[in-house]
Formats: sequence, structure tokens, C-alpha cells
Amino acid sequence: MLLKEGTTCWRVGTAPRAAFLLEMADYFLAARDAMSRAKHSIHLLNWAFDPDTLLDPGPGYAGPDSDRFGSFLKDLAGRRPELDVRVLCWKSPLPIAATQDFFPYKARKCFADTPVKFVLDGALPTGASHHQKIIIVDDVLAFCGGGDIGPDRWDTREHLDDDPRREKSRRGPKYFDSRHEVMTLVDGEPARALGQLFRDRWRRATRETLPEPEALSPPPWPAFVKPDFRQASVGLSRSVAAWRKIEEVRESEALYLASFAAAKRCIYLENQYFTSPIMAEALAARLGEPRGPEVVIVSTEHSPSYFDQMTMDRTRSVFLKRLQDADKYGRFHAYSPTTSLGRTIIVHAKMAIIDDVLLRVGSSNLNNRSFGFDTECDLSIEASRGAGGAPQRARIIDIRTGIIAHWLGCDDAVVKAAIVKAGKVGRAIDALRQAGYCRLRPLKPTPIGPVATFIATFHIGDPITARDAWIPWTRRARLKEALAAAARRVQRAGLPIPPRRLSKKTI
Repeated sequence: MLLKEGTTCWRVGTAPRAAFLLEMADYFLAARDAMSRAKHSIHLLNWAFDPDTLLDPGPGYAGPDSDRFGSFLKDLAGRRPELDVRVLCWKSPLPIAATQDFFPYKARKCFADTPVKFVLDGALPTGASHHQKIIIVDDVLAFCGGGDIGPDRWDTREHLDDDPRREKSRRGPKYFDSRHEVMTLVDGEPARALGQLFRDRWRRATRETLPEPEALSPPPWPAFVKPDFRQASVGLSRSVAAWRKIEEVRESEALYLASFAAAKRCIYLENQYFTSPIMAEALAARLGEPRGPEVVIVSTEHSPSYFDQMTMDRTRSVFLKRLQDADKYGRFHAYSPTTSLGRTIIVHAKMAIIDDVLLRVGSSNLNNRSFGFDTECDLSIEASRGAGGAPQRARIIDIRTGIIAHWLGCDDAVVKAAIVKAGKVGRAIDALRQAGYCRLRPLKPTPIGPVATFIATFHIGDPITARDAWIPWTRRARLKEALAAAARRVQRAGLPIPPRRLSKKTI
């Protein structure tokens, strides 16, 4: 098993029910339903929180004030004084808050003098962020994934062009870009553990210790959400920076490395950023094996912000080039999705599907900072390789099939048949593209100039740890140390061992 407490995850527990939520429209509706039926508590961890976010927007991004996230929480807390409603949001520096329309501070004003306890959390190293995205209801049900609370996050699985429900009220283009997000919903032991994660974060930010709930109520599972898994083995993997008396945690990194090393047939990855040389080395090693797994990547063609284009996109080109060069056997495929009219879809999801045994969804990007600088949390569902795990393994494959079908704009059955015929996921996508399902475009590395080469070499804006956050010239040495240390941890846990050293081609 890949989920090992203390190495690849913090906690492993059984979820009586677990569901995969594709796109924010479904997530917001499910979250609203669950929070409406809370008995004791609603706790939120967020990188960003805009109180004006509509839970179910109509044309013109319109809706009643009561359906805005901030008003919804205030109304619940006001009508039901027994509810403990708390929001813990990253205290972003002013330059970043300015790009967010200052909504972290707008949220603080929104909840002032109300029963909702809102705190901006700056308890972390300078330059780092609290990137976790979690909602916990009554400690018995929880959502975990990559979706933030903001108007620009909402979209449906159709990714319609000029959807009036994505109309902007601020300056700039008339519509928010199409966006792809995924979330998970669990009950049982994993939900209780996420509740403890919130209490740990709250204590660190405020020095206030919250009591554990004494009596647990039945989970308010949304009636319209069909569980994808029953009695699922669920692991929670974290990243925490070493800071003051807080010890570093790199469980998220270890799980990626162990799962890449264990993969037999297919590594399917969706992520906003692909910049980590450690991850590139691990994937390149598998692509260099004669009978290794295929690697399929889906990411945005280009980031929406200029800063990310200069830092993450340029470094991603180096990442892609490394995998392209390592691909001796034609098993590497990278794509960027588009709408029906060929417009960019922003891939903000952070997801990995390893063969038919591991489904991973969370907040971690495949960049340096997500593994030891920013605060992250990923949730993974692992199916047994034995006969008893067959239904869960089949469901993991069905989820992967459905995601690819949603990208290409075809039925799941079309993708399933294409994979059976081609024998490989990447070959099936290429065959379907030639058949006219062309909304997944090949994603290639682009040539980079001297400035971009400097940024990529020293990973500007993408620290490995708090120690190198402001001394980027030490970053290459830190990367070598980090991979060697991660390989030792994985080996001690008896898991498949990743590469121990970074090759010159990677670094």
C-alpha cells in the first residue's frame, strides 16, 4: 500500500462514503446543502475567500444576497447560535491582495461584529502561503481539494464559451475564463482528521485551543451526490514549512515519489504548475524504462497572470523538455484543454490518478513550494490490488475516463472504447483528436531566452524550503538534498524507491 502514516501521509482512515466532484458548480451546491444541515460546526480553510461569491450564480453572475458565501454563513450563524462558524484564510501580502481585489480584507470587514469568526492567518514564513482548501461540517463530513472561494472559480463541466453565469462585474474582459477544478467529499474518519487539522491551524494562528466535539451527529451528506466509493481507504498528505518551533512536513512530496515509482501502466496528472525538478526526475526515470508506465499530463496552455507566465510557465518548459528527452519509447503525452471555440481553459485542479489504484486530489501543485514551503493538504483514495478492491479500482478508471471525455466533449463510452482499442490512454486521446475530438491540444515546451533561463535555473518565486526562500542561488543544492532525503524516507517505509539523485539534464 502506498499510504503509509508518517511517510506518505499524516492519517489513514476509512471513509464509509467518498465522492469525486468535477467542477465548482457541483462543489458549491454540495457544500451549501451540507452546511445548511450542520448541527454543531462549519469550519473553512482557504487560500482565498471572497464573501461575494455566489453559490449558484444566474445569468449576469446574479443571485440573491442570501446566496453569496459571506451572507450565507452570516445568516446561518445568526439564525442558529448553537453553530460554531469559523473561517481561516491566508493573510496574503498587500501586493498579492491587490491582485485579488483585496477580498481577504473585504471578508474580514464582511464578518466583523457577526457570529462568524473570521481570521487572516499569517503564521508562516515570509513569502509562503496557506494553500489548503477544506470545508469541515460537524467533524463528520468534509470537502478537500483545489477549489478556492471566489467568483472566478465557478464553472460547469461543459466549460461553455461566454457563459452568462461567469459574467464579470469588475473591469477587464466581460467573462471570467473557463476553469477546471476538482474536489472530494468524505465522511467518517478522514472528516474527523480534517477537523483536527483545522483545530491545529486555528491554534497556531490564534493561540486558541478549540475543543473536540463530544458527540458526533449523522453526516449531512448531500442527497444529490452519489458516493463513488464505499468503505474507502483514505490518506491525508500535508506539506508544512519548517518555521520557528514548527517541524517541516513533506508527506505530499513523498507520496508523489512513491506512487510514480510504483506505477505499472499509467500516471495521469492534472495540475496548474509543473516546475519541480524532483518530480521531473522521478517521471523521467520511469519514461526511460523499456516497460515503464505512460505519463499523461494536462495543464493550462499559459497562466493567466504575467508573473506566473514568467516564473511557472517558463520553468514548465524545462520540465516538459526533460520528459520529452527522456521519452525513448513514446509514452509521454502532454495536453492543454480548450473550449468549443478554442479558448483556453485554466486548469487549476491538482489531481493524480496512478493506474487503477490511487486517486489523489488536493491543493498541492507540482512545483517546489508546494512540497516544503506552502501549507498544503491532499486527499488520496487507495484501492486494494486484491480481488476485494476490484469495484474501487473500476471506479477509479471510470473517473479517469469521465474526465478525459469531459475534456474532449464526447461520451464516456467513446473514450473507453478508444482506450481498449489503442491499449494506452495517450494513444487513445491522440486517436480521438484525429477523429475530430480536438479540445485537448498538444502541450509542447517553448524556447526560452536568457531572462527566462535565469528564472528557471534558480526557480525564482518557487522556493524549496524556508531556508532558501530569499537566497535563490542555493536552490540547486537544496533540490539535491531534498530528493536524497525524500528517497531515504520512502525507502525506510518499504515503499518503491524513486531516483536518489538529480541528473544534470534535470537541474
